[in-house]
Amino acid sequence: MKAITVKQPGGAEQLQLEEVDKPTPKDGELLIKVKAAAVNRTDIVNRESSSGYLDNPILGVEVAGIVEEAGTDAKTPIGTHVMGLVNGGGYAEYAVMPDDRAMVIPENLSFEEAAAIPEVFLTAYQTLFWIGQLRTDENVLIHAGGSGVGTAAIQLAKQIGQANVITTAGSKQKLDFCRSLGADVCINYKEQNFDEEVLRATNNQGVDLILDFIGASYWDKNLASIKVDGRWVLIGVLGGTQIEKFNLMDVISKRIQMTGTLLTPRSDEYKTALTSEFSSKTMELFRHHKLRPIVDQVFTLEQIQQAHEHMESNKNIGKIILKVN
Repeated sequence: MKAITVKQPGGAEQLQLEEVDKPTPKDGELLIKVKAAAVNRTDIVNRESSSGYLDNPILGVEVAGIVEEAGTDAKTPIGTHVMGLVNGGGYAEYAVMPDDRAMVIPENLSFEEAAAIPEVFLTAYQTLFWIGQLRTDENVLIHAGGSGVGTAAIQLAKQIGQANVITTAGSKQKLDFCRSLGADVCINYKEQNFDEEVLRATNNQGVDLILDFIGASYWDKNLASIKVDGRWVLIGVLGGTQIEKFNLMDVISKRIQMTGTLLTPRSDEYKTALTSEFSSKTMELFRHHKLRPIVDQVFTLEQIQQAHEHMESNKNIGKIILKVN
């Protein structure tokens, strides 16, 4: 089968399409004929570093496709259209997926739309509800509102959390799109001081919850934006990892609960439990168009280098998809 591997750790030019052996499903696994996969930041981390999260030499952590073969004890029927997280191997014509992580694709969604769901919506659900404990009518600040996780988090916070959503992005186009997904307050971080806008929008109280993809460069403004007893979930470090003159009293004085998290390195058991709860809460919303996967652009496997470069340029709104013929 055809699959994408990495020649050696480095830039997008290190990605290559080659012939490899088709995987064989083990007990409790499904062999998926992949119709679409998606590009994620975790794929870039694994491309750039030999010490990435995955042992699989084939990149890709989520797919949508058709069950072609089932291992012993797998319950999903052959021929079922499914989507879900895989432990690497998604950028390929075939991939194996644990049976208990397979979600049946709603009939109204294409394979490309389905591939845009698992990683970002599960990450957003985990950070908002499992870790962030978002409650009705609370204020949540979602950074990188135009990203894959950002667009998913805005929708989940409104549709399931019934929260007041404040989001940041770097262009009018992205902010307009965030507003169309339900964001209540949209802030252009390139033109406005987001902490001042957050305080203005919350009567100087600050937000109850922050979803932070940025890290170090937003530290001071996030501290100013968060409410006393607020929760802060760190899920990315696009703005750096080192904070100068970090004063622990800033955290103590506001009684901030800060949690760092990543989804890809989590255990199979954790991902299964998260997938099960997420699926039970959201599939009807997807079927009735109250939640929608956001597809930015579709590339072929042969265009994998362009797909990664597109993500690294930060121009996408929503997910970058790989169509597998």
